[in-house]
Amino acid sequence: MTTQDSTPPAVNENPRRTPPQDDPTPALERFLTYRLHVLNKITDRETNRAYLSDCGIPLGEARCLAAIGRYAPLSVNDLARAANLNKGQASRSAQALVDRGLVEKALSASDGRGVVLTPTQAGMAHYQRIIALIARRNEEIFGCLDAAEQTALGGMLDRLIEHLQDREDRAGDDDS
Repeated sequence: MTTQDSTPPAVNENPRRTPPQDDPTPALERFLTYRLHVLNKITDRETNRAYLSDCGIPLGEARCLAAIGRYAPLSVNDLARAANLNKGQASRSAQALVDRGLVEKALSASDGRGVVLTPTQAGMAHYQRIIALIARRNEEIFGCLDAAEQTALGGMLDRLIEHLQDREDRAGDDDS
């Protein structure tokens, strides 16, 4: 038996219900982490459509090709770090790019078990289109902010990233 309070909203109902006035719990939508996640999901959906339309490849592969084009030669582990993916995601995206003829995979001279990823000529042409698309997407997303706001936001994001990377590095040191 379910009560009316535990029944999920109907498909056509707005799931953003206003909590009761006496609810002391902060609104989910006000947490910065929640808002960053929403922004990330919206931009990823729109950017994925743009990559498919303009470059013929999905977002994950485009991000990997951007990293390979910028930092080649890369191992799969280096690609994972550069593209902020786990090793499995990086490996699958790299293989998809190899299958599309956009990336070459060769055995590493320094590590006989590892591979080195480099863009092909076609991959570099795609890389140039991806970089242009990234610039355009940044303008579309952040164009509602003036130059000073964009600079301030960029500085704040850099500071947050550095702070969290430092925390992650310290946590990694504790794991050893």
